[in-house]
Amino acid sequence: MSDVNEENLLGDYLRARRKLIQPDSVGLPVTGVRRVAGLRREEVAMLAGISSDYYLRLEQGRDRNPSGQVLEALARVLRLDQAATDYLLSLGTPRPRHRRRRPRRETVPAGIRQLLDVLGLPAFVEGRYFDVLAGNGLARALSPNLQIGHNRLREVFLDPAEQALYPDWDRATGRLVAGFRESVGTDTGDPRFVELVGELSLSSEQFRRLWARHDVQPREGMPTCIDHPQVGELTVSREKLAIGGAEGQMLVIYHAETGTSSAEKMALLASLATPPALAPATITEGGTSAATPAPPGAPAT
Repeated sequence: MSDVNEENLLGDYLRARRKLIQPDSVGLPVTGVRRVAGLRREEVAMLAGISSDYYLRLEQGRDRNPSGQVLEALARVLRLDQAATDYLLSLGTPRPRHRRRRPRRETVPAGIRQLLDVLGLPAFVEGRYFDVLAGNGLARALSPNLQIGHNRLREVFLDPAEQALYPDWDRATGRLVAGFRESVGTDTGDPRFVELVGELSLSSEQFRRLWARHDVQPREGMPTCIDHPQVGELTVSREKLAIGGAEGQMLVIYHAETGTSSAEKMALLASLATPPALAPATITEGGTSAATPAPPGAPAT
């Protein structure tokens, strides 16, 4: 957990990523018994065109501001995609030292809150640390944890009911942790981040394993399979849209392809989550009015 307290982010990242690269995948012969996982330090240095001593200083945190050219070379050796390369470059950017800060309050714009109420699709607002900041009733019908005060990471790793929603839980958690690391970036001094990562590292072996990989992935939408206890398995598209004027906040919307069984199940879920409409008032024998439930299929008035 050295990167939780911001001691050596760059070195931790380089060390974790080189352990994931097999020598034969970068054209190096494998002979005898290798005592380390992945690439050796001197192999990374050779492939990147830098000295072994300089690379050792990078991993040990004795040089935290290498040139962009060096970082780009290391990214190529470590076979990083664009998101991971951008993350590596950010780790090598000088940052001012700052004292431990108070948690930053994330406020959802009023217009987004109004949009949630009229959207007609399951939707919620996700904060920088994956806290649920706002959500509508359809989102809560999809998962009771999609409501204010819950955290996506904590629920997915620690709540068995939430885990059961995802048939491919291992893959889903991998994407979630990679997106979380990209969202946080180098801003690891916030007490909210320290508290959350500390709790999950102590409570979940799966989280510890994924966090140690240092995977980075953009927070973007993708198809998601959900096994819902009421309507069964359905595949939905989950869109993540950045909210202007609210740094780090995402509007997350679920929708299914029209005409599919998943769309039918989404409609059924919406009907189950919507209270029945009331029929027009009638006059009782005592002369008072009373509302009676509308028959199934009748239009609301």
